[in-house]
Amino acid sequence: MPRTATREYEMFEHEIAAAARTTDLLREAAAYQVVREARKARRTSLRGQEPRGRVTGSGTRGARSAPRPA
Repeated sequence: MPRTATREYEMFEHEIAAAARTTDLLREAAAYQVVREARKARRTSLRGQEPRGRVTGSGTRGARSAPRPA
């Protein structure tokens, strides 16, 4: 095989490998974006379930402790 054909074949192989790598990177970026959006949606939905006022611990400790002597 002439030397020129070998060089062209190597260039073709390089182009194919670069295209495959680009495709892999695009696929990976799309998957990462889906995961980020899912996490963001989950945070938003959990935020809607949070109590609106200040949370206090009233009554919880007294309910578990032994009654005080009179």
